[in-house]
Amino acid sequence: MLQFEEQRQMLREIEPELRRLADALGIDMLRVQLAELEAKSADPDLWSDMSAGQGILQKSKQIKNKLESHDQLVALFDDTNALIDLAEEMQDESVFDEVATNVQKVIDDVRTLTLATLLTGEYDDKSAILSFHAGAGGTEAQDWVQMLYRMYTRWAERHGYKCKVLDYLAGDEAGIKSASISIEGLNVYGYLRSEAGVHRLVRVSPFDSSGRRHTSFASVEVMPEIDEDTTIVISDADLRVDTYRSSGAGGQHVNKTDSAVRVTHLPTGIVTACQNERSQHQNREVAMKMLRSKLAEIKQREHLEKIEDIKGEQKEIGWGSQIRSYVFMPYTLVKDHRTSYEVGNVTAVMDGDLDGFINAYLAGQSSAG
Repeated sequence: MLQFEEQRQMLREIEPELRRLADALGIDMLRVQLAELEAKSADPDLWSDMSAGQGILQKSKQIKNKLESHDQLVALFDDTNALIDLAEEMQDESVFDEVATNVQKVIDDVRTLTLATLLTGEYDDKSAILSFHAGAGGTEAQDWVQMLYRMYTRWAERHGYKCKVLDYLAGDEAGIKSASISIEGLNVYGYLRSEAGVHRLVRVSPFDSSGRRHTSFASVEVMPEIDEDTTIVISDADLRVDTYRSSGAGGQHVNKTDSAVRVTHLPTGIVTACQNERSQHQNREVAMKMLRSKLAEIKQREHLEKIEDIKGEQKEIGWGSQIRSYVFMPYTLVKDHRTSYEVGNVTAVMDGDLDGFINAYLAGQSSAG
């Protein structure tokens, strides 16, 4: 039957990429490493050092996740081929939708795992914390922050990642002045670190009664979510901790007590804040996690040996510093200025279709390395 043969042909075309994945991921070596780690974890003496034991368990879990993703993909490929054979033999068209769904999942998963092979950074397998800040421009810039906020939460939903609001400061009339969210899942930071920078919007502003075209800017910070890092030592003497009353767009963002926490790292001037946990203590813990993550990200990016070498960053959110432009008018185009990758369907991008940009950036970094 023709429709099944078309699906089989799609599997044939993706098969070489699937077979190359085993070498790219180092599957055989990962199996050896997992066996060695499991042997170590079975040694009772290991647990005299709890942090060492936890480190081995975490590494084992990461390797298991990679192996399971690859093995499940190969099994789905083989099972779908077998289902096509059976459907053609039995002349059974009722399973076509299942076949088509499986074939598309194989193609998508091959591309996702291929992208994961480009993630080689120290923190690339971590979850990520994203912070958004409006540039100059008042309500228009704050509305742009809300659009970006939605874009990244939609990207997370597409990939099955979990989002959590950490801090949220609503705009005066509309939009968001600043916000922070965590996106939890394997390799989130590795994928999203390419998104850090200034994002530029060009459109006819809905807040301008004259219908003029406006240019707005917003910045996105991306940090790996780190619970503990022995190389990031923060002294209490270097901190200023302020508490304040939560504010926001209502619901979970509003609190009637001074439970929101803002932490300032005095040597660098870096500020983190959290207001969405239930207590001041919990908000302080999250703000400290964000601070550790921010310091770790800067330390790695700047190739610094010591935390003391970090200086606070004061980049202007404006012209000349944008990494990507989103044009709604007079034409529609989203263009990344680092890779020259561009997409004409701006609506799809704002709905979270960012993988093309991420892939282009990672491929460029890989070839440059």
